Formats: sequence, structure tokens, C-alpha cells
Amino acid sequence: MALILPSIPSLSTFSSLQVKLAASQVKGDQHVPADIPRHQLTTLIRSIINKQDEHGPFYIVDLGVLVSLMEKWNHCLPNVQPFFAVKCNHEPAFIAALATLGASFDCASKAEIEAVFAHGVSPTRIVYANPCKGEYHLRYAAGVGVDLATFDSMDEVDKIKRCHPKCSLLLRIAVPNDKSSWRSFGTKFGALREEVAPLLRHAHKLGLRVVGISFHVGSKASESQVYRGAIAAARAAFDVADELKMPKMHVLDIGGGFKANQLFDEIAETINVGIKDYFSDHQSDSDLTVMAEPGRFFAETAFTMVANVMGKRVRGEKREYWISDGIYGSFNLPAYDKSSMQISPLQILSPHQNQVTYSSTVFGPTCDSLDTVVGDCMLPELKLNDYLVFHNMGAYTTSAGTNFNGFCISAIPTYLAFTSANN
Repeated sequence: MALILPSIPSLSTFSSLQVKLAASQVKGDQHVPADIPRHQLTTLIRSIINKQDEHGPFYIVDLGVLVSLMEKWNHCLPNVQPFFAVKCNHEPAFIAALATLGASFDCASKAEIEAVFAHGVSPTRIVYANPCKGEYHLRYAAGVGVDLATFDSMDEVDKIKRCHPKCSLLLRIAVPNDKSSWRSFGTKFGALREEVAPLLRHAHKLGLRVVGISFHVGSKASESQVYRGAIAAARAAFDVADELKMPKMHVLDIGGGFKANQLFDEIAETINVGIKDYFSDHQSDSDLTVMAEPGRFFAETAFTMVANVMGKRVRGEKREYWISDGIYGSFNLPAYDKSSMQISPLQILSPHQNQVTYSSTVFGPTCDSLDTVVGDCMLPELKLNDYLVFHNMGAYTTSAGTNFNGFCISAIPTYLAFTSANN
């Protein structure tokens, strides 16, 4: 029997109110009920600061941005089901909002599956997209009905046969050329071209159902044609399955690598054309289901992080500041990847002072000298308990943070907002 994946409802099915209610039920009193124009986000930040019992970092997740991103996805890739990569950002209110918008989820562990289940998501809306799974995690997936998973090695096939023999499988293949991505995955994941036939043959021999092919071009793809090459390689793998007289495969998982920028439109067009060119014989909905695993596309720009200035040192014309979060917390990745993160000062104590800027360094709060958030930037003179606002902070920030030196990433609160770009 062919695996049937859920179709994503039209975004018009959901109201903004439903999205806000789903998220606010998770966050409780950290819900900001009123809609605000997007340009007034600073006003909201100031109101949160004024209500704080003690100075500390916090996040704002903008559900209005998330709704806009889902609209863009549905417009550009109307036939591709998004399975949000939970590893990118596991904020419960954000997951709840995505679930309400009809997204499915890419999980890599028992804990991530449980996090999605907490919002009433059906197991049919989850892909276990970790090519190497722990046996305990795999048995858990079998017990709760998560029946779609990836693999790329012989040993993984044997493991799945032992732990989850009813699972439908996606063979993850290596992308022919993923060097244009910020972080290539090919050294760790993906079957090579010469490994495809032996892996498919082995899975089929064991009685496992391989229903499709998956790939991932790497984090933050910088050019669109890498997707076309990957789609062509996936079609070649489909053909191998046909040559082996296996049941007809019908699922194509195009992975992630997407950012919410101008390149996304070009990538989407390349994907749409590539699927049409290489899968023209699979064009009906029953013949081919296309899914993707976007992470930062939905999460990155929806989150803003705010940190207070807790220390300061002046050395000539140089200004050095310590803030209440650092590279062992929210800035574990942005500290080394500043292409998206944007920083702006928020002067609480002297908002009208002369805006002369100084060469500045921003340190995190720990005792590690490597804990530098921004090594060199131009900022106006800040005082203790002024704030820095960091934009585009939703991707691989809190989800990859630690509690080093007692600065607990899990203790940073997240507030909800719903802004509109049209107000």
C-alpha cells in the first residue's frame, strides 16, 4: 500500500486569530494580544523592558512575519509540502503556530517528536529525517506511528528492519555539487551514486518499503542550480528502483537550504521547472508527492533577540560592552555567521544623546575570552542597562545554546507579537 502524506490546507483556511490563539495558549501571560504595525516593534520592546522585574535578555517571535512567510511559500512552491526542521528552533509557541498554519515537521530524535506531539500534531505529519537513528529512538517512533524515515547506509537498513520494519523509507542521496552552500552536508550524509542500487536492493530484499528519494543541498544555498542537479540525481535514483522492479516510488523530498531572501524566488522557480522536466511522468498528485525540510526560511526573520548592557569599558576611542547573552547561548552560531544577524542600539537611559558612533566590541557574559558576540562594529555611546536589539535571530540560536557558566539559555523568555507590514 502506498504511503499517503497529508496535503497542506490552503492558508485561507486559517485566520490570524487561530494562529495567535494557538501560540498564546502555550505562552500564557507572555502573549502580546494587540496587533501592531511592523515598524512599531521598538515600542513593543520598550514596553516589555518596562515590565521586567530585572534586566535580562528576551526574545520576541513575530507571528505576523510567520504568516507572511507561509503565504510566500505557498505562492512560490504551491505543490511542495513544508516539513519544518524542528532542530532549527523548538520554541513551543512557534511550533504551535506552524502546526496551526498546516505545516508538517522534520524531526531527528525522540525529544523532537515529543515536542511536536505536544501540539496535537498527527504522526503522519512527521518525517524522521535523521539518516542515522538510535535504536531506542527508532523503536519509539515505531510505537507512536511515525512511519516515514530516511536512510543512507546498509547498517541503517538492518537497524530499521529490526526496530521499525513497517516504516516507509526515503533513500537520502548525496547532492552532486553542494559546494555553493554555506555548510555542505555531503561529508556526513547521503548515498553516493554507486551506492544507490545496492542500498535499494538490500532494503527491498528485507521487505522494507522504499517510497522515495530525499536530498539536502546544504545550509543556505547560494545559487539555485544546485537544486536542479539534485532533482536530476533523484530522478536517476527513481529509475534505478524501476530497473530493480521495485514498487513504484512516489515521494521526492527536496530537503532544505532555503532563506527568506530574494534568491528564494529564483530557487523556487528552478525547483518547479526541475520537477516538471525530470518528473513529467509523475505529474498527478497520486504519482508524486513533493516535500521539503525548511528551517531558517520560517524561523530566522521571525525572531528578534534583545539583550541588556551589563558591563562597559572605555579604552581611548574604543568602547567595549558586556551583554547578558553570548556565544554559549543565543549567539553560538550567529557569532560566526553574521550574514543575517543585524544589530541596533536601544538607548533607554539617554535616548536623545548625540549619536556619535565609536568602534565597539560586544562580549557575552561568560568568563571565556572567546565569548565575543561582535568583534568590531560602530555603535553610539551606550550606558549600563541600555539594550542591544539583534534582528533575524530565529535560526539555530536557542536550539543550539548551552547553560555554560550558569547562564541558562532555557531561562530566556519569549514574548509573542503579531505585526502587519501594511499598518
